[in-house]
Amino acid sequence: MDTDKEEFLREFGADYGYPNGPKTIDEIRATEFKRLDGLVYLDHAGATLYSELQMEAVFKDLATSVYGNPHSQSDYSSTTCGIMKEARQQVLDYFNASPKDYKCIFTSGATAALKLVGEAFPWSHQSSFMYTMENHNSVLGIREYALGQGAAAFAIDIEETLHHVASRSTVVPVRVSQHQIQRRSEARFLEKEPTGDTYNLFAFPSECNFSGLRFNLDLVKIIKEDSERILEGSPICNGRWMVLIDAAKGCSTNPLDLSKHPADFVVVSFYKLFGYPTGLGALIARNDAAKLLKKAYFSGGTVAASIADIDFVKRREEVEELFEDGTTSFLSIASIRHGFKILNSLTISSISQHTASLTMYVRKTLLALIHDNGASVCTVYGSDSLKVSCHEWGPIVSFNLRRPDGSWFGYREVEKLASLSGIQLRTGCFCNPGACAKYLGLSHSDLLSNVEAGHVCWDDYDVVNGKPTGAVRVSFGYMSTYEDAKKFIDFVRGSFVSLPNQIGCGYHFRERSIPFPDKGSGSRLLAGSFYLNSITIYPIKSCAGFSTESWPLSNTGIGHCLRYDREWILKSLTGEILTQKKVPEMCLIGTSIDLHQGILFVESPRCKERLQISLESESYNGSGEEICIRGQRYEGQGYNNEVNSWFSHALGQPCCLLRCSMSTSYYLNKSGSVGMCRDGQSRLNFSNEAQFLLISKESVSDLNNRISSNAKKGSSGVPVEVSPMRFRPNLVISGGEPYAEDGWRNLKIGDNYFTSLGGCNRCQMINLVNKAGQVKKSNEPLATLASYRRVKGQILFGLLLRYEIGDGVEQEPESLLQVGQKIHPNSF
Repeated sequence: MDTDKEEFLREFGADYGYPNGPKTIDEIRATEFKRLDGLVYLDHAGATLYSELQMEAVFKDLATSVYGNPHSQSDYSSTTCGIMKEARQQVLDYFNASPKDYKCIFTSGATAALKLVGEAFPWSHQSSFMYTMENHNSVLGIREYALGQGAAAFAIDIEETLHHVASRSTVVPVRVSQHQIQRRSEARFLEKEPTGDTYNLFAFPSECNFSGLRFNLDLVKIIKEDSERILEGSPICNGRWMVLIDAAKGCSTNPLDLSKHPADFVVVSFYKLFGYPTGLGALIARNDAAKLLKKAYFSGGTVAASIADIDFVKRREEVEELFEDGTTSFLSIASIRHGFKILNSLTISSISQHTASLTMYVRKTLLALIHDNGASVCTVYGSDSLKVSCHEWGPIVSFNLRRPDGSWFGYREVEKLASLSGIQLRTGCFCNPGACAKYLGLSHSDLLSNVEAGHVCWDDYDVVNGKPTGAVRVSFGYMSTYEDAKKFIDFVRGSFVSLPNQIGCGYHFRERSIPFPDKGSGSRLLAGSFYLNSITIYPIKSCAGFSTESWPLSNTGIGHCLRYDREWILKSLTGEILTQKKVPEMCLIGTSIDLHQGILFVESPRCKERLQISLESESYNGSGEEICIRGQRYEGQGYNNEVNSWFSHALGQPCCLLRCSMSTSYYLNKSGSVGMCRDGQSRLNFSNEAQFLLISKESVSDLNNRISSNAKKGSSGVPVEVSPMRFRPNLVISGGEPYAEDGWRNLKIGDNYFTSLGGCNRCQMINLVNKAGQVKKSNEPLATLASYRRVKGQILFGLLLRYEIGDGVEQEPESLLQVGQKIHPNSF
């Protein structure tokens, strides 16, 4: 055992690893989670993992039992009804809820349960929907039902005095800070305002899925019994308050006790508890609260009788039958007992202690990280939790990382590098915009500005105007280990912490780790002559290319490009542009062009016949369409069914071939202003950023040496050898020192002039390789490149180029590139 783990166990050994359980954590991982070998999974707040033992029990159950539709009257249907009754009781038992007081309504998930409450709640013009800022979007969506029925809606913040673990029997006093009241047009609701009692709804999570904060469940009694004091001075505090708790995240390690905290509604998703099944949740509703819900729709299973041609329906009276539309997911319901069996064998208290030990260890370690200049590396949201009991916080650590100069690393950069290291985590706002804005300090103005800049959920806009738009989140489950946490910490240290004497090896975290010389310094970069080593054309975007000794540069009128390079594209029938990122098998489609015959040849191991496509326009089927890719607008021409069928067979999915007939290189960005692509002055065909990509053989050789020295091995057990073709370059050069091209502002090849547009940002696509007709994926070479070629979140390798007309040189209709031509860097 290493010293780090010994130190961890000295501090957390009493809580970590289920020392008094039926199995230790190491035994659990070795026998029930063998599939995690080499993988660190840290997104249990998103979805925890199912046990292999659990799934074996599920499969055995399904393989040896017959379950009929619970709405039928057969013996097997009765068996299903019995299993469902037992499942409902298991859910109630988990929350210590008496069936005399509560009912368990199965839904398709926690979101569906929340939606059910929102659409059936007895809203009126006098009603209010109050919710904590820390709430999932699925809770915020209830606001639409409230506002739509004329009710008021407003968010609140709970003061810190609430967040103390109270062992006393009395309810702790709290204060709330109320945000602005939201209300839609009132006049249209007043005429049809119902008479009778007014009902209000308060919603909060048992645990915030952004920060891990566990809310004090005394809130249930406080709001239900003392709302007038809490909302003192508020014009909307009349009527009866009902309480909804989103327990989807919190109940996996700290289920609430409904006998002590009698909430009216509680929602849960079972995949958050034990990984399987997905698509199944429950609404646990107090009997008296359930009777207040007004459901309009009826379906099979919810009615006792109905008449088709007159307005007559008699609904079922049992709560579960009334709200479970159609046939429930009875096979999934039958499987939850096997998940509960796993949790009960370990006990929830042990699971909570185990995950809390890992959470506290990661929190403390992240907060202790500093750069070589003394600057803090990590901002942990909710880091004040170190001053109180760790049990106030669920097994979540959300944070952002800073560079030595105080600027932020983008959370998407963290996520991408973590993936390369075999670590799965979550980034963004986690569908919790209120908590995100609160912890990140984002004002309404900031949020609206981010949207105007184009930022939406799940995009790559991780830092806007110098501020993070989200965070990195790691979360732990009952099967998480110290080794998972340690590998994550080592990843952060190795990838984002600037240490002394790190220049020149390992990870670089200076403001600029790749040199870009000043003007006039180009001659100092030359350590020999440079020559054009190979030319490669890729006629169809993302398919294999072909190499040639010479190739013409075509003048499009607004720039030069390699003739026919990326002039075709494949598109799915739904309109999605196909690339190797989504369809790796595209690299198996080979291409070549015979300029004399005027034919594009295409072949695939899945097709017996080689496809021949005329380069002339008569092969089109006459249909054209507009395509937009990465801000570029194109006009594409389609082909006949024979061509499209060939490609559909080659890829194993329906698709069609399009040829670029015209492109516009400008685009409107999300803010409405005109933006430019990297090569904004040339026709780009279907290329991403520039018409030419240059790779140096010497740079690739240095990369291979680094891969070898880092002991990165391939699946065959031999060192990975990366070919320049892995990077899909148009031009491969030889000569000089590795990475000399980083300092080139421009270059001349033969009589052709090119301007550097900067380095090419690499992605996972370079990790795909064709081995004997099979597409394989590894972490290389991107993992090694990430260790020394990172600049402001980008992993740069290769040079993007734009063709230029040289001074005093008459523009020719066609130029030629030839292998062996000498290259003159920084020559104009």
